[in-house]
Amino acid sequence: MNIAGLPEVAARFALDFVLPQRCFSCDARVSEQTGLCAECWSRMPFLERPWCERLGIPFSYDVGDGAWSPQAIASPPVFDRLRAVAFYDGPARQMVHALKFSGRRELARPMARWMARSGNELLSRDSLLVPVPLHWMRLLQRRFNQAADLAKEVARECGGQFEPQVLRRQKRTRRQVGLSAKDRHKNVRSAFKVDGGRADLVQGRHVVLIDDVLTTGSTVSACCKCLLSSGAASVDVLTFAQVDPALRSGNTT
Repeated sequence: MNIAGLPEVAARFALDFVLPQRCFSCDARVSEQTGLCAECWSRMPFLERPWCERLGIPFSYDVGDGAWSPQAIASPPVFDRLRAVAFYDGPARQMVHALKFSGRRELARPMARWMARSGNELLSRDSLLVPVPLHWMRLLQRRFNQAADLAKEVARECGGQFEPQVLRRQKRTRRQVGLSAKDRHKNVRSAFKVDGGRADLVQGRHVVLIDDVLTTGSTVSACCKCLLSSGAASVDVLTFAQVDPALRSGNTT
């Protein structure tokens, strides 16, 4: 059946019949515009203003523009600002797992659209978008880097420059899951470097580091130190999700 000549509404109906839209989280059938079913939408832990200027952590009440959270004051991050779509829980966690571990690469585009909206103030056509890299052996096993998929789509949204090869992971680290904050920092120490042939891309640039989820922040901090030491003017971090600081059991960003 050739639907190219049908009116737009009829064509959309025909496509929905053949390829019905599914909830990004639970796979229930939904309308094309929502992406999440009503139940998953209600459980999605979106992050909204007012929030900490540095860490993007929501405040329970408005404390004024540019305010820092206690976490940011006690332990200022290496990066300038962090923005995320949601806390790493519920549907947000399920979407991250589906992309990373189940190979649902089609989720990268809608996830990146939400990231571009949440990180709008960080992004411009002058931004250099750099994904957190995988070690080549892990990339060979997984066959794709979810952070690179997200960064590519965020660049499509904002018009920025996508450069997936700027950062290299030169040491195959242990998986961070289950490690303490101290062990996470130790695990990624000296794990990253800026590719020598692409160092000039970083000089004097505003860099936005992209990842799927931030837990303690040890990985992004190690990446940011490399970018800043290679001449980046500033580095912001944009992720799809971040672990609620209240659940980090004392871990620091």
